[in-house]
Amino acid sequence: MRNLILSITLGMLSVFTFAQDDAQNLVPNGSFESVEKKPKRLGKIESATGWVSPTGSRADLFVSSKMPEIDVPLNIYGKEVAKEGENYAGIVAYSYGDKLKRSYLMIKLESPLKKGMRYCVKYNASLSEASKYASNNVGAKLSKKAFGTDSKLSIIEDASILHFNNDNKIFSARYNWTEVCGMFRSEGGEKFITIGNFSSNDDTKSERMKKDTKVKVAQIVAAYYYIDDVSVKLLAEGDVCDCLADEGNDEYSTLIYQRVVNVTDDMSSNEKVNMQKVFFAFGKSKLTTQGQTTLNFIAEQLQANPEAKIELLGHNNQMEDSVGVTNAYYADMDSKRIGTVMKYLMSKGIAESSIIVSMKGDSIKNEELLEEDDAELKMAKNRRVTFKFRD
Repeated sequence: MRNLILSITLGMLSVFTFAQDDAQNLVPNGSFESVEKKPKRLGKIESATGWVSPTGSRADLFVSSKMPEIDVPLNIYGKEVAKEGENYAGIVAYSYGDKLKRSYLMIKLESPLKKGMRYCVKYNASLSEASKYASNNVGAKLSKKAFGTDSKLSIIEDASILHFNNDNKIFSARYNWTEVCGMFRSEGGEKFITIGNFSSNDDTKSERMKKDTKVKVAQIVAAYYYIDDVSVKLLAEGDVCDCLADEGNDEYSTLIYQRVVNVTDDMSSNEKVNMQKVFFAFGKSKLTTQGQTTLNFIAEQLQANPEAKIELLGHNNQMEDSVGVTNAYYADMDSKRIGTVMKYLMSKGIAESSIIVSMKGDSIKNEELLEEDDAELKMAKNRRVTFKFRD
C-alpha cells in the first residue's frame, strides 16, 4: 500500500505542473539583489533598484555588510538567512501604541495588470526575533497609482493579499520564511505593489512574543518583518496559484525549519550528502528554495559519482499522523515528501534506478532537537527528508 501511494504521488507530480513557474515575474528585483549603492545604515530601501518607501517612515534593506545593523544573516533585529539570493528587506507592520511608525515597501511593476486576468501574488516574510509583538494584517496591495507622502502615516486601504490565504491570522512565525500567497483578479491597470499593514491599529490583532534567550538582540515594541522573494505572475486559463492548489490547512503551523550546512573540500561525497536535510511545512510536500538548493547540490554529487545510489528517508511528525487519521490529506506525508524529492532529482538527470526510498513516518526524531525548542519548532525539525549516499 505504501509503495502504491508513492507511485500515485509520483504520477500526480509528473502530470500536475504549474505554468506560473515559467511565467514572467512582473516584480523587478523581487529578491532585492540589484543594489545601486550598498547601504550603510537602516532606512535605505531605496538602495535596492526600483524599491521605495511610500511614506516618511523608511523601510530597511539588509545586505552582507561590515555594518552590523544591516548585515546578513545577523543584524540589529535578529538572524535570518535570505530566502532568495543574499539580501532582503524589513518593515514595521505594527507597533504597540503606535510608538514606532509603520513602514512599507513599494515598487512599480514591469507592466500594468490586465483587466479580468488572474495573477499569482507571492512574497515571503519572517517575524524578526527583536519583535516584542506579532500582528495580523500583513499584506500586499496592488494599485493603479503609487502611494506617496513624506509624513510618517499608516496607509489605510483594502489589502489585495493577506497572510494565511486571507484567513488573516496573527503572523508569529520566526526563525524562517513563510510564504504569503494568493490569487488576485485585476480590475485593470494596476501598476504598483506595496507590502505592509493597511489596517488601523484598532482593526489589527496582536500578541506579545516571548523573548528568545538564544538571540542577543534588544526587543522593540513592534512587529517587525523581514520580506524577500516578491513575485506577481500572470495565470493562464485553467492554471491555479500553487499556494491555493495545496489544500492543507495552515491552522497547525506554517513554520519551515531551515539550517545552514558547512561543507568543506576535505569531506567525501558520502559525508557531504549524508549531512543534508530538506524541511517542509506542516502537511505539505512543496519544496522551498532552500530545499531546491540542497537537492541541486545532491544531484551534483551523484553526477560526479555515476555508480552511486541515494536513499531518501521520508519523515513526518506525530501531529500529522494524528490529523491524518480523520483527514486523508495529511496521511502518509513521509511518502508524499519522498515523491517530491524523487521527482526533483530525476528532473536533474538522476536515474530512477539510482534512488532508493524509505518511509520512516515519525519513528526517527531529528537529532537536532533541543530541550529549549518549543513544540512548534520541534514539529518543524521533524518534517523532513534525509539522505544516505551509497557509493
